[in-house]
Amino acid sequence: MNAIRRRIAARTLTSGEKLPSIRGLANAMSVSPSTVVEAYDRLAAEGLIRSRPGSGFFVAGSLPLVLADVEPRTDRAVDPLWVSRQSLDGGADMLRPGCGWLPADWMPTAAIRRALRAAAKAEDAMLTDYGATRGSRALRGVLARQFAAEGIDAGADQILLTASGTQAIDLVCRFLLQPGDTVLLDDPCYFNFQALLRVHRVKVVGVPMTPTGPDMASFAEALETHRPRLYIRNSAIHNPTGASLSPQAAHRILTLAAAQDVTIVEDDIFADLEPEPSPRLAVLDGLATVVRIGSFSKTLSASVRCGYIAARADWIDGLIDLQVATNFGGPSPIATEIVSGALSDGSYRKYLAALRSRLAKRRREVAATLETLGIRPWLEPRGGFYLWCRLPDGQDAADVARRALRENVVLAPGNVFSVAQTARDWMRFNVAQMDDPRLPALLKRVLDG
Repeated sequence: MNAIRRRIAARTLTSGEKLPSIRGLANAMSVSPSTVVEAYDRLAAEGLIRSRPGSGFFVAGSLPLVLADVEPRTDRAVDPLWVSRQSLDGGADMLRPGCGWLPADWMPTAAIRRALRAAAKAEDAMLTDYGATRGSRALRGVLARQFAAEGIDAGADQILLTASGTQAIDLVCRFLLQPGDTVLLDDPCYFNFQALLRVHRVKVVGVPMTPTGPDMASFAEALETHRPRLYIRNSAIHNPTGASLSPQAAHRILTLAAAQDVTIVEDDIFADLEPEPSPRLAVLDGLATVVRIGSFSKTLSASVRCGYIAARADWIDGLIDLQVATNFGGPSPIATEIVSGALSDGSYRKYLAALRSRLAKRRREVAATLETLGIRPWLEPRGGFYLWCRLPDGQDAADVARRALRENVVLAPGNVFSVAQTARDWMRFNVAQMDDPRLPALLKRVLDG
């Protein structure tokens, strides 16, 4: 293939010219004819050459378009989509202390590879067909057993697998919301909650966070004043603050929400990162007025996308219809097979235990490093990989993030998480993405302007 490319580039082979015969090129290069056949077939698939049955292979009349890499825009507004786009589109050399995932070498890649090899041996239909509307029975069974261990009696008819955790939230919003409805969010909260709700054209109201959950006086007032349809939140290891819900706050949230007929959507994506489970609204409520959503992207793979919804049994059919309309079936059977296989791998529990211990050590180390720069964490989280920190001297985090981007560093400024835009001098740091020894000096430089 490289030999043909070089000859085309040097114009010793020109547009429309016939290539050497398979046997002639095989003899000239001392390779087998089958090697040349495969090389020609691959070049034809790339559009570089063309096959004419009975005549041989010819250089393509017009060479295929080569797409240049498009650099991420650095001048866009620092809004809830800013961190996502900079993190996702940055090059391999980009430092990402502001992103929302673990580095590749922290993930259970050996278990994923074993699950991939097993999936490759599955029946042909699993490799080619659409996913069933509810998703893999095996994976739903794994989830049902996990829920039962927590105290949630959820049958397979109450669990719907989705293409991702984000799609799970989107389906619930499509099912329960109309344009103009009101949704409560914690302030600060996961920035993509805001971005997604903007697409649904609903009003968003923020409730200030405390280390044990939302401020209860503000929560009660928001329910009474705004009559929201939904309240969406992380319960375990809140994003971005790292806070955990207290039993008292959980009880009060359920009582107040029930009085106002508010459905709660509990995003449980960080559950496996907790050393011991904190209170879960879905457990206390039994999925009567709480919808649990989640995915496997934080502890297994963000590349093998799969999420889930656990809800009232009489809501599942409506959610299935929405998933068929927007995704034509459930998640990829290959993805669910890999996830199910990796979760059932005997090494997964040991991996999680080691991961929690590794993260605890990194949180302490990174917090100490940030303190030397005048950056102070709001609290010491029980688990996870986020530290929610206040910048020194009231610095504008968005300005700091823009300067950092010029140093090839993606940061997560506070106001992208804040509904009320009250986190101007706050920043979220991902401790697992701060192993690079250059980062302390880079952070100091961007803080100094």
